[in-house]
Amino acid sequence: MDEADYAVPKTMSAMLLTGHGDVDKLHYRQDVPTPQPGPNQVLVRVTATAKNNTDRKAREGLYPTKGKEEVTSFAMGGSPTLTFPRIQGADVVGRIVAVGEGVDSARRGERGLLDFNIYADERRTINLTPDYYGHGADGGYAEYIAVPADQFHQVTNPALHDAELAAMGMCSYQTAYHMMTSANVSAGERVLVSGASGGVGTALIQLCRIVGAIPYAVSQPDKADALLALGAEAVIDRGDLPTFVERVLAATHGQPIDAVMDLVGGDMTDLFIDTMIVDMQRRSTYPRLSIAGASGGNISEIMWTRIYLYQVQIFGVSHGTREEAEQLIEWIRRGDLKPVLHAAFKLSELHMAERYFVNRGSNYLGKIVIVPDAQWAAHGARFALPTDQESRL
Repeated sequence: MDEADYAVPKTMSAMLLTGHGDVDKLHYRQDVPTPQPGPNQVLVRVTATAKNNTDRKAREGLYPTKGKEEVTSFAMGGSPTLTFPRIQGADVVGRIVAVGEGVDSARRGERGLLDFNIYADERRTINLTPDYYGHGADGGYAEYIAVPADQFHQVTNPALHDAELAAMGMCSYQTAYHMMTSANVSAGERVLVSGASGGVGTALIQLCRIVGAIPYAVSQPDKADALLALGAEAVIDRGDLPTFVERVLAATHGQPIDAVMDLVGGDMTDLFIDTMIVDMQRRSTYPRLSIAGASGGNISEIMWTRIYLYQVQIFGVSHGTREEAEQLIEWIRRGDLKPVLHAAFKLSELHMAERYFVNRGSNYLGKIVIVPDAQWAAHGARFALPTDQESRL
């Protein structure tokens, strides 16, 4: 980058979330004030931001913790931090164009990936009040973002395009890794991964292989080849619930699942438990259920006697820790993790991307990435949705 590349305009294009609701609450503006980096911050020119399901759920207010009809979002630290207008987008990739006080100016020009967490303190191994960029502070659905310098991690791999790097963002991969560390998943263990075709699911499959665990994917049959190529030991059709446990055990040759990574919830939760407690004498560890999503329903009916008599350990997971984020960055830098990028959309087309995400069909695998219009030719066009899929937009 030469000096002209560091020029920062006074205003920028951004997508503003103006309240809880449908996509009509997202407004594309081209006159939003460009943020300035504060002390120990860097200003990043955004080139790609991965879309996560939490964007939709936060927009629609689907994070109740008291009443199931509650319309709300994260408030783990007490007071709600999602205020309007807000720029969403957590998994941000771009290049540093300016630095705040206390940051070495030599960092200008670095390409990096944001650790999306807004940490409450400096602790490295615990994160009890999770919040994130795109929720408690403005995120990456814009041309520029100001973030902590120590959370913008340089990744130079020339083989990784910016959109691909965004697809490996912390929101999915750190959630996946924290699901595994919470449940103490270890080498040789059989791990059942629900929602395996999404961002967290594909991350879980890869991370299991990195630590030596054996992932069994729950998904649709027409995604089996892609999930097997990614590292799944077998793919179990999520349909036909009465035979689900039988089919899982057939895939494991009768061995119980050691740990379940549950992104579905609803009616599936009890069946997931069944795959772990089928034969306790064959087990060498406690059954573990790690939960980080409820795409199949926010309410599950479970007999508590099954939980405590079979000693099922349950772990609720939202965000991970600084230490886990740094480990993931190291794996990305080494090329141990591979991007699973489905398609890119222009920032001005975010409404379209949101509808596509909700109505995605059987060909959907991996992540959608949002690219600022000014960066589209360089960082988005090659990953645009194929023409034969545009009819669904």
